[in-house]
Parts: sequence; C-alpha cells; structure tokens
Amino acid sequence: MIPQSFITDLLNRVDIVDVVGRYVQLKKGGANFMGLCPFHNEKSPSFTVSPTKQFYHCFGCGAHGTSIGFLIEYSGMGFVDAVKDLAQNVGMVVPDADDKIPPAQRAANQAQAMALTDAMTQASDFYRGQLRGADNAIAYLKNRGLTGEVAARFSMGYAPSGWDSLKAVFPDYDALALVESGLVIDKVDEDGSNKKRYDRFRERIMFPIRNTKGQVIGFGGRVLDQGEPKYLNSPETPLFQKGYELYGLFEARQAIRDAGYVLVTEGYMDVVALAQLGFPQAVATLGTACTSTHVQKLLRQTDTVIFSFDGDRAGRKAARRALEACLPQVTDNKTIKFLFLPSEHDPDSFVRERGYEAFEQEIHEAMPLSQFLLREAAGEHDLSTPEGRARAQFDAKPLLQSMAPSSLRLQIVRGLASITQSTPAEIEALFELAKPVSVARRAPPRQGRPQPVGLELQILRHLVAHPPLCVELDDAALQSFDHFGPESAERLRQLVAAGQALGPNGGFAALSQQLKESSVEYDSLIAEIASEPESDVDSVKMWLVATVRQLKADALKRELNELFSKGLTSDQIGIRYREITAIQNQLKAEEDAEKAAR
Repeated sequence: MIPQSFITDLLNRVDIVDVVGRYVQLKKGGANFMGLCPFHNEKSPSFTVSPTKQFYHCFGCGAHGTSIGFLIEYSGMGFVDAVKDLAQNVGMVVPDADDKIPPAQRAANQAQAMALTDAMTQASDFYRGQLRGADNAIAYLKNRGLTGEVAARFSMGYAPSGWDSLKAVFPDYDALALVESGLVIDKVDEDGSNKKRYDRFRERIMFPIRNTKGQVIGFGGRVLDQGEPKYLNSPETPLFQKGYELYGLFEARQAIRDAGYVLVTEGYMDVVALAQLGFPQAVATLGTACTSTHVQKLLRQTDTVIFSFDGDRAGRKAARRALEACLPQVTDNKTIKFLFLPSEHDPDSFVRERGYEAFEQEIHEAMPLSQFLLREAAGEHDLSTPEGRARAQFDAKPLLQSMAPSSLRLQIVRGLASITQSTPAEIEALFELAKPVSVARRAPPRQGRPQPVGLELQILRHLVAHPPLCVELDDAALQSFDHFGPESAERLRQLVAAGQALGPNGGFAALSQQLKESSVEYDSLIAEIASEPESDVDSVKMWLVATVRQLKADALKRELNELFSKGLTSDQIGIRYREITAIQNQLKAEEDAEKAAR
C-alpha cells in the first residue's frame, strides 16, 4: 500500500504538462494548454491541461484526471506502475510497507534495470541500422508485402550472421548486462575450463518488444529461410516476462482507442502485416499462452477484446487457453469474442486473399465468449443422453467457478441449464458457485446519501477545488455542518478530514486522486471543477469564512431555542446562555471587522 502522503508529494513534484506532453502535442492557450484528445477522435482540440490545477480535462468525451490517472488511462498501466513511473522521473523511490529489501540492494536492482534497458536500446538501434543494408532481409519483408514505413513504425531490424556482431556496439563485450538482458549466451565446457560468448540472435528479422513506456525489453527474431526455431524469443529477464507483455501494444494504443477494440493474434508477423493492411489495433502474445495478466492489460485499453486464432487444432487449443485466462476478468461491461479463421489461413493471408472488408466482417461476426464457453462444454458429448449432459456439466464446472458473480455468468448458467435439461438454480447449487445469482433474494435498494444541493454543494465545490481551505475549519465549523442533516454533515466532515490530511500545501490534483480511489461520489463534481476556469482562492476563502460564520450563528440560535423550550430554570440555563452569547458577540465582532477592512 503506497502511503497517501507519498502520492501527495509526488503529485506536487511532477508537472502534468510535462507528463501529458510526452504523449500529446500541446499548445499554450490562455492559462492552460490545449491538444487533441488521445482518448477519442477529434479534429479540433478540446483537451485541456491545467498547470495550476495539475489536472487534465476533455470537453469532448469528459475524460479527466491527474498525472497518475493519465498514465493509467493512456498507457494501460496499473496504479502502482503509474506511480513508480512518475516517481522515477523525479528521482523519488516508492515506499512499500511489504518491501524488506535493504536500500542498498534496491539501489543495485535499479542500477541493474537501467543497465539492461540501456543495453536493449543500443542493440535495437544496431539491428535497425543493419536492416538498411541487408538485401536478403529487405527482400524477405517485401515478399511478405511489408513496406519500409511499417517496418520503421515497429522499429524492425536485422541481426547479421556473425557470432559476435554486437561487439561493434558494446566494446565491453564481456559485460554482465549483455548476458542478463539475453542478448548474448555464455557457453561453458563441462569441466568449466573454457567459456565462449556469442550473440543469441543471428541472421534473423528482429522485432523489438516494448513495454507500456515504450522501452525495449526484449526481442523476437524470425529466420529468413526454413531454419529452426522459426521464431526465437528473448529469455525471461528482470525486464522481460512473457506472461506479462504483449507485442505491439505500445504501438497499437491509439489505434485500439480509435477502433474500439483490440485484436489479439498469434504472432509478430500477424501484428505487423495487419498494421500494413489497415488493422493497426492488433497485438500478439509472445510465444506463450495468453494469461490472465495479458487479458487484464488489454481490458485497461478497451472494453472489447477479440482473439483471432487459426481454425486448426492448435488454434482451437490456444483459444481454449485464452478462454480460461479471460474468465476471471469477465465483467458485464466488457466484451470478449473469439474469431476462428479457416484452417488454411492466418490473419495476414486471409486479408490478402479476401480483402479488408471480408476480414472486418469476420471480426464483426466473431463468437461471443458465452457461446464459445457453452460450445467447449458441450464438446462432442451426446446431449440426448443423461451421461452426455452430465459430462457437459462436468466440463463446464471449472469454467463457471472461475467467473465472478455477474449477469453474464447468470446468462451462461441459463444457457447451460437449457442444453442439459436443468434449472439455473440446480446448476448454481451443483457447481457451488460463489454468490449464486439465480436463487439470491433481492435486497432492497440501498439508499445512498442525498445528492448535495444549494449551500452544501457550494461548500463541497470550493473545498475540493482548494483543499488548503479545509485547514481553516475548526471543530465548531464541523459541528455547524449539522445544519445540512446527518448524512450530508458526515460527507462534509469526511471531505474536510481528507483535505486537512494533505496539509496547507495540498492541491486539487492530490485530493482528486484520493477521492477517486475511495469513491465515485465526487467524480462528476471533480469533472465540473476541472472544466471551469480556476476560481480566486482569496475570494473563495472570504465567502467560506462568512458562510461558516453564519452556519455557526444559526447553530447557536437553534441551541438557545432548545434551551428555552426545555423548561429549565434560569440557573440551569445561565452558564450555557452566557457562553453562547459570548460566542455570538465574537462572531459579530469578526463580521464587523471584515466589513470595516473592505
């Protein structure tokens, strides 16, 4: 758990204009910066970045957030990764309560990661330069229908034939980083007496693999002839884990947003060829089965994921593994489909033979996850017999158990119940599904806190926009919020506590990030504040002081009325009456002093 104090400090140090400017071309426009929104198609800029609020907001699609939020939405990073990325850029180290690594070792790990990243970058530049003079590699790519433009887009390169070509790049060819990054291999005799080092990749088309930050973390290399292995990948390294990365995701991010879906294919060449043929929203797993982490990454980028597999037996097997990886991530607002091409085709050959529109139609008609799951469960079983229906249920059980309770799971349960002559309740009971949906009693709708209106809404708006004002509020001010009713008063006190925790230097961005993590209750209010010109804090402070003073005065009047209505004696009333009167006089004196100062 990253401490909130660190998040606040981080957002105070980074400049959102610099962060967003790495990905969006921004131009100064008044107090803010403007650019084309990276989250939807637009021809005229409606995307604004406020250096004073440290917040971005799009007037077109409503996207908004802090530097952390931008990295999460744009790059598909998780919250922790986004924080670490920002922290690294400003020289901060993210604290981790569970991290038992000594500081010296952590610094050594960071130094190692930087050395590996630098080595991979230099190797990528070298391979890219080698491709320009490799006639055989260029001929191969042209024969596959690829242009120099698409090769440049993916920074494709060529590893020459020599055993130690990387010596031209790394004068210290014996450096440990070259082995740790997987660029070279050390071969040692059985008796350990002789060690020989040589390049891992030779005579191969090189596909750099990038992480979400655009850094090269690994390579895939394809042979030009019929040699084996056909594809050679970088080994697992501190930078590169195949189960976490997807080829082409960095290059496809904007295209995925434009298309509204991501197409997951089986290989590097599929991704590059599809980009060439008009489908730049394609990515590929890296020589390994699709994992749940892959699916999680993709669903951060888009609400629709379409897996494209060859129609042969291997393609069906890969699709089944992808299905199993998807099920833990399935929600009702996400769509996952499966596209099966004829056995003689991969996506590249299909588009070249049948055309763009035909492949687009195949994508449109891809099989929904629910249908694929039921088909997998039914398999070759004879559903006209009790044994066949029981076997279908047996095969479906682990699949449904891996899904979270949802409307989609209920729909699949109903479908399975229909083909196996059961009821949804029987299926859920038999499978011991967590939180059964079909038999659950409907709880009465929970009444949330009333929406803030009027004066309460104004106070909330000003405190969110200017968190340091929370520090100005004393206990009496918090008590005066009872004027709005218990639930509204509690909301105001919670907000004040959050603002006070940030201290006098807390900003709109830091408080917004904290509120976003704890509740969606403030999301629309934050969006409104982000879209408006920044209010003058001094004027707001004067208004807030006057408003709270009036709330305090009203609270004192109510207390006096309650005292007199209880039938108490003058002695019983006297002490508190004098206290209230003194506070009223103090409030009146403060008001008079302010009026005189104007």
